[in-house]
Amino acid sequence: MSQQNPGQVIQVPNTLKLKVGGRFGALDPSAIAKAEAALKSLSGNFTQWLQDEVVKLENARQRVKAEGMTAETMEFLYLRAHDLKGLGTTYEYPLITRIGASLCKLIDDKDKRLTAPMALIDAHIDGIRAAVRDEVKTDDHPVGRVLITELERMVTEMGA
Repeated sequence: MSQQNPGQVIQVPNTLKLKVGGRFGALDPSAIAKAEAALKSLSGNFTQWLQDEVVKLENARQRVKAEGMTAETMEFLYLRAHDLKGLGTTYEYPLITRIGASLCKLIDDKDKRLTAPMALIDAHIDGIRAAVRDEVKTDDHPVGRVLITELERMVTEMGA
């Protein structure tokens, strides 16, 4: 093999700005500050909104128990868990985001959803309810750490 031409570097121009039309400028720090202030002003409602989401999740669980594990009831449960996964941190409960993510991982695959162990689903939902009830917001809390570690371990063992 000859060492005369070991390789060549080709510089490709960055055309992203042309493709999006330059519509997106730099982030405006004052707009970010306004958004953060608006979120802060709403934080007094977070507890009630979180309670409302937990009630929806509990209702989804009761529907599964009443009607059985069907594609429809499990999809409904999955969507409620997914909502909490997204809202937990916003409502100042990052632990609920993690528990919601673990539950979503467990029942994410529509083909395996109907065979997920109800006891493990219940453990996730009960964990969310306990976290809210006892104001365990993060995995820095010793109970929160043990809870999420065990739930995630069990979901991983299930192959989800």
